[in-house]
This record gives sequence, structure tokens and C-alpha cells, in this order.
Amino acid sequence: MKKIVITLILSASILLGENFLKELQENGIIVKKDGKTIHIKREKNNQCTKKNLQPEPLFGGDYAHETVPKVCKKSFVTHVGVLQPMTLLEGLKTVGEVEVLQHIEASSKEPSKYLLIDARTPKWYHQMTIPTAINLPFNTLAYDEDVDEDDFPTQDKYEEYIKNYKTMFKTLNIKQSKKGLDFTNAPTLVLFCNGSWCSQSPNAIRTLINLGYPKEKLQWYRGGLQDWLIYDFTVIKP
Repeated sequence: MKKIVITLILSASILLGENFLKELQENGIIVKKDGKTIHIKREKNNQCTKKNLQPEPLFGGDYAHETVPKVCKKSFVTHVGVLQPMTLLEGLKTVGEVEVLQHIEASSKEPSKYLLIDARTPKWYHQMTIPTAINLPFNTLAYDEDVDEDDFPTQDKYEEYIKNYKTMFKTLNIKQSKKGLDFTNAPTLVLFCNGSWCSQSPNAIRTLINLGYPKEKLQWYRGGLQDWLIYDFTVIKP
């Protein structure tokens, strides 16, 4: 019961945090500079905000002056999602492309100690991802020792829950013991999703911390796949 309460509190805090970020971006802030009042906010266009984006149309194209060679340009969707803060949680390290490359290199030498986690849902992951990334969808990361079969609406949902947390435990080398979950040999993770406006990796990180995953073993690549593509790094189709 205690863990369920904690999970509910965490879910509520996540929702409140996202609502605050959304309100801040939609309403903006008003500042005064040199006697002038400036309203800073994200500009809205109904053609952008009402589009139901899918993996295929989100990435690719051109975005630059017409005189720039086509091969040197990219285009990307600018008004999507709620922008995440640079510091997601106190004590959690936010990393960029160079650190991700270093992490991948370290993982190639010591795969049991370092993992790159794509926290997006499978349809996004299977469209394209960063090389070596393992897909652990944010909405499958859940475990509660007090939960039993009767807590699920169907047998299939219960079996799906069992399968998901066993996959998570195996992938992240989390051990179960009488004292709880053991993260002693769990690897250092870098988690990412679609971009700085994507909430899937932040939600995955919060869930892992709620489970007891050591914060010092978690890092967040805020820019995600969008920044990775902007800087022309290699992507793969799993």
C-alpha cells in the first residue's frame, strides 16, 4: 500500500510539473527592458498545434536559407510537446551529444556497466533510433511488490505487467531480494526520447528513481533524437 501511495503522489507531482511548464510556455512571461514591455511566449499557429504527429512525418527535410545547399539543410517541427527544463531533477546530470558518444564508447568496452536507453514507445523506436540504444518504453516501467493478480482488470494485463517488469529487471540487472530491489550491479544509463519537448524519457527517469534506481547512475539526454539528427549523427532502423 505504501508503494502505491508513493506512486500516486509521484504521478500527481509529474502532472502538476508538466501543467506548470505548459502554462508557462503558453502564457509566457512579461519583462521590461529599456522602458519597453516585452511578452515572451511560444507563438501559436493552429496548423501546428492541431496536427496529430506520427513518427514518419516528424523528422527530415530542409530548414535554412534557399542559397544553402540542400544537403546541408534540415527541417523540423518546432511547435510540439512541452519543453522540458534543462535540469530535470536535482542531482540528475543532463548531457549532450559528446557525452552520449562517450557513453556509447564506454558501453562498447564494458556493456554491463553502461546502457543507452530509448524510452519512447515501440512505434517511434522502430522508425529510427541512436545506434546501440535499447528500447525500454516509459509506459512499461512499473513494479510494485504489493500488486497481485486481482489488481488488474484482465489476466492478459497482469501477464503483460509481469513480462514488462521482468524484462526491465533483466535488461537493467536489477535483482530482487527479501530486502527489496538490489541495484548494486545496475548499469549507468543515458535515457532519451524525441527531443527537448518530449516527456517520455523524463517520465521514465522519474519512475526508475521511484523504484530506487540510484540517481548517480542516471543521465538524461535532453535533446534526444531531434538534436541527434540536427547535428548529423548516425541513426539506425532496428
